[in-house]
Amino acid sequence: MIKILQVRNIDSFVESRRQKTSEKDRKTVQAILNDVRKNGDSAVKKYERKFNGRKTSQLRVSAKEIKEARSKISHEEVTALQTMSARLSNSSPKIQIRGSRKLVAIPSVGCYVPGGQARYPISVVMSVVPARKAGVKRIVVVSPPGRDGKIDPLTIVAAKKCGATEIYKVGGAQAIGALAYGTKSIPKVDKIVGPGGKFVSIAKSLVSDQTAIDMVAGPTELGIMADASSDPELVALDLISQAEHSKDTMCFVITQSKTMAKQIQKSIEKLIPGTERSSIIKESISKNGFIAVCKNQNEMVELANKIAPEHLELMVGNAKTLSKKITGAGLLLIGKNTPSAASDYILGTNHILPTNGFGRTRGGLSVLDFLKLQTVIESRKSELRKISKSLKVLTDAEDLPNHYKAVKRRLD
Repeated sequence: MIKILQVRNIDSFVESRRQKTSEKDRKTVQAILNDVRKNGDSAVKKYERKFNGRKTSQLRVSAKEIKEARSKISHEEVTALQTMSARLSNSSPKIQIRGSRKLVAIPSVGCYVPGGQARYPISVVMSVVPARKAGVKRIVVVSPPGRDGKIDPLTIVAAKKCGATEIYKVGGAQAIGALAYGTKSIPKVDKIVGPGGKFVSIAKSLVSDQTAIDMVAGPTELGIMADASSDPELVALDLISQAEHSKDTMCFVITQSKTMAKQIQKSIEKLIPGTERSSIIKESISKNGFIAVCKNQNEMVELANKIAPEHLELMVGNAKTLSKKITGAGLLLIGKNTPSAASDYILGTNHILPTNGFGRTRGGLSVLDFLKLQTVIESRKSELRKISKSLKVLTDAEDLPNHYKAVKRRLD
């Protein structure tokens, strides 16, 4: 089931676990993007039919479809969405800018929401709410429909209630291409955000020279740091809860206790057979899961920071102290009562997080992703006169004399 691995060389271990993009997949996605860029809606519809087995006549979700979706949603579901939206909104960072800078909302964003055979209305809230709070005027949601050609009703309702201005029934690399390049039905956006599968992640990376993106947010990841004081069943349950997302999920444990590693392994083997979505969980954990056994806690910290997982739970006795040493996780969850299963929904944190090692350089999606820091400055003639000598030295050094001439003329 889940492998127990002894860590001998940390860098080699990390490299061996990193998800790599195959050249074949990259070429496939590039071909889709080129087609969408050239042929617009017809290419988008072609790939929807090819990959999802359905013919799509209208890409945009109509007012009638929105009304129909609302009729299928319970009061309890709407209330839960509102609660989550409020908690996420209230946890957004408060930003104060002084001096010659101002924050400006990005004009338009595209929010990718996974869908198809699964439903992820929570991802709508996680992307649309911070965009709305930032003041983005045009907020576009794209999500792949199911076999019936419709988006999940709760996803549609979540999009409308959170402030989306447009919703489209399209997914995969073709959706990213439409958002980046624009089509007749789907005008281009300034930035693309949101998680997705392998093709979506590759597509976001490939269009990033044309359209801004938030991050490469691929298949979800959960790491758990455990010691002799950890509850092996809780560790197992958290791994299973994350593994049920997809067969590509990476779930792992880092510990220095071989005894705890074996106990966690046994708990997983005991729990999986009787749980829902067991086939997905079993394949995910068998293919991508592991328990890394380190020599000591310092080595555990180094390994965690270098893997830099999307979520990192600290289920150890000295969790708060240890948390000060963790710099590489997308989201850090401290203590046994802070499971990723709760943070994915309603703790107030955003579940759109960096994966595949990008937790080393950024955190989760927030209001800041939808704002541009614009510098504003005004100079006077007296100020130009004060800096003119130094300016002349610098323009001469770079052999750009016309820079100085443009300033000197103002001083004559």
